Amino acid sequence: MTDKKITSKRQTFQGKVVSNKMQKTVVVDVSRFVKHQKYGKFYTINTRIKAHDEKGEYQMNDVVEIESTKPISKGKSFVVTKKVR
Repeated sequence: MTDKKITSKRQTFQGKVVSNKMQKTVVVDVSRFVKHQKYGKFYTINTRIKAHDEKGEYQMNDVVEIESTKPISKGKSFVVTKKVR
């Protein structure tokens, strides 16, 4: 048998917690730096993603890493995996 490294097919993002007012849910602001397809200009896209926080341990302005998962509720398909800083 050969040792194969198993890679996760789940999406992971880093972002800043902008709201923790809900129970077991935080809102994470994820910024992406993309290039315009036609004109070539770079610009920033901000996306707000609801993520599951089971223990309620993440506070405002924490930079966290989130990972996609099966849908937890209507608007929540991500889980906070760790605090970056």
